[in-house]
Amino acid sequence: MLRQHTIEQLHTLKLTGMLNALEQQREQPETHDLAFEERLALLVEREVLHRENRRLARLLKSAKLRVHACVEDIDYRHPRGLEKSRMAALASCDWIRQSHNLCITGPTGCGKTWLSCAVGNQACRQGLSVRYLRVPVLFEQLRIAHGDGSYARYMNQLLKIDLLILDDWGIQKINVSQRNDLMEVIEDRHGRRSTLIASQLPTEHWHDYIGEATLADAILDRLLHGSHRLVLRGDSMRKVQTNLTDRDRSE
Repeated sequence: MLRQHTIEQLHTLKLTGMLNALEQQREQPETHDLAFEERLALLVEREVLHRENRRLARLLKSAKLRVHACVEDIDYRHPRGLEKSRMAALASCDWIRQSHNLCITGPTGCGKTWLSCAVGNQACRQGLSVRYLRVPVLFEQLRIAHGDGSYARYMNQLLKIDLLILDDWGIQKINVSQRNDLMEVIEDRHGRRSTLIASQLPTEHWHDYIGEATLADAILDRLLHGSHRLVLRGDSMRKVQTNLTDRDRSE
C-alpha cells in the first residue's frame, strides 16, 4: 500500500526518471544491500539524466536540423580546410554564449550543411536553443508573417533562439522587402544572439548579393565583424564518400 502511494506521488510530481529507477531497484536485489543515501543518489541521478535527455529531445525537435550530424563524426581525411583544433574550439560553443557569428563558405557538396547541422546538434547537447532555416524559407515565412499580422511575434521567436542557422545564403537574388527583413533579423540578433551562415558564395561577394549599398554595409558590418569563419575547399564530399566506399569494397 505504501509502495503504491509512493508511485502515485512520483507520478503526480512528474518524477518519471526516479520512478523508473525505483522500479529497476526493486527488480535488482543487489541494490537492496546499498545504504539508503546510495540508493537515493541513484534515484536522483536517474531523474537528472531523464530530464536532460527529455530536454535534448525537445531542443533537437525544435531545431529542425536538415541532417543528423555530430561533431564526433567529422571526416578529417579529406583536405578541405578543417582543422581539429579549430573545430574543437567551435564545438565548445563558447562563441554562441558570447553572441558571436560563424560563416561557413565553400563550393557545392563540400559539407557546409552537414557541418552546420553538426554544430547545431552540439549546441543542443549543451542546452542551447537552435533553429535551422534555409534563407528562401526564412523569406517566405517572413512574407506570410507580414500578411497575417504575426510579423512581430515571429521576429520575437527568432530573437529568442541562441543559434540561428541560415543555410543556402546567396543562392538567389533578393528583393527590396527581403533585404529590409534581412536587415531587421540581423540587427535584432546583433550582440545578443549568434547566427551561422552557410553559403557557397564567398564573403567578398555578399555585398553584391544583398544589393543596396547602404543596407549591405549595415548588414555585413553586423554579420561579419568579429565573426568566426570557415572557408572550405576541395571536391564534393559526396564524390569523396563514393570513392572511399568503392575503395573499401574493392579491398
